[in-house]
Amino acid sequence: MVQHCDTLWHNAHLMTLDGAGTGSVRDGAIAARDGRIVWVGPTAALPDGLQADHEIDCDGRWIGPGLIDCHTHLVYAGNRANEFEQRLLGASYADIARDGGGILATVRATREASEDELLAQSLPRLEALLAEGVTTVEVKSGYGLTLEHELKQLRAARRLGELRDIGVATTFLGAHATPPGVDPQAYIDEVCTLMIPAVAAAGLAEAVDVFCEDIAFSTAQAAQVFAAAQEHGLKIKIHAEQLSNQHGAELAARHGALSADHIEYLDDAGIAAMATAGTVATLLPGAFYATRETRLPPVQALRDAGVPIALATDCNPGTSPLTSPLLAMNMGATLFRLTVDECLAGFTREAARAMGRQQRIGRLAPGLDCDLAIWDIEAPADLVYRIGFNPLHARVRQGRHHSLRPEDA
Repeated sequence: MVQHCDTLWHNAHLMTLDGAGTGSVRDGAIAARDGRIVWVGPTAALPDGLQADHEIDCDGRWIGPGLIDCHTHLVYAGNRANEFEQRLLGASYADIARDGGGILATVRATREASEDELLAQSLPRLEALLAEGVTTVEVKSGYGLTLEHELKQLRAARRLGELRDIGVATTFLGAHATPPGVDPQAYIDEVCTLMIPAVAAAGLAEAVDVFCEDIAFSTAQAAQVFAAAQEHGLKIKIHAEQLSNQHGAELAARHGALSADHIEYLDDAGIAAMATAGTVATLLPGAFYATRETRLPPVQALRDAGVPIALATDCNPGTSPLTSPLLAMNMGATLFRLTVDECLAGFTREAARAMGRQQRIGRLAPGLDCDLAIWDIEAPADLVYRIGFNPLHARVRQGRHHSLRPEDA
């Protein structure tokens, strides 16, 4: 029986991430039709009669799923290099925030920027991710803190996906900080009764996030945000246990959150709740590094409990000005002692789970989107081991092959 596909990638080694470990396949091939994978496996097992409109010889390179950056604050205006200098001189993240810096400094710059200006400032950050094999990115709002400016951020994030061939998932993070001169509870009430309904009605977000911390919002306020989000059909996430243990991850898990992110101060009760709910632990080594944190996330306890572990850049102007998933993987291994398999899964299979898209992306398997990263490496460990090294040969988004060398397109 003759089978047809649009493109066949062959003479390659595969990291399928489908099942345990990296799911390595030596001398493999991938066939795609209409943007989806229709076959993947060893070349020796290719179906008889398979015909491809276009064949790409990968010359022994490795193919893995396109990378997924599941936690970013990519869309913002301004620059906070001055705060980096302050931290070098001994100021803490909390000190800077209390003095009107931190998130609020970016809020001022973002409010002053037009949507087009936001887009122009954000595109170079996105292109840095694309250059390292990212095919899907999550982008949070949270630097507007009014309905007008939060919607502006979300629209700019969606436009990134129109201007570049990348999947963009948008998350509403209105509960990121309290605007100056506003009562925190009054602001949360506005987030829940005005902003979330408007964001949902406009179809501009898939999920709602909240920063639950002693310098941000309480667990009671986070619970209020979760209830409003779920009432309007939006998924939920949380920034939790970054600076202290507020039990936010446990709360989020009880509400069925997709992920709890940062979690350096996560306790056993939070881990148990996440394991029961299937809530993903998203670790953000860029923020850990940039803020010179010393409290390590409880990686072994997460492993023991079977909590999925994702990794992300946390690209943001203040505490993780990072646009390299490859460096984030190295940091995850070096700082958090994650294994190579965990780092690779963290930016593919588990990152997809943290976005609620595990049935579409993050693995090489029939039926999933044909999102691929093709690497000039000798072994998967090269992607985690090397520092300042980008071996990406080509990026494929829904079957569309974007080669870094025009002659290979």
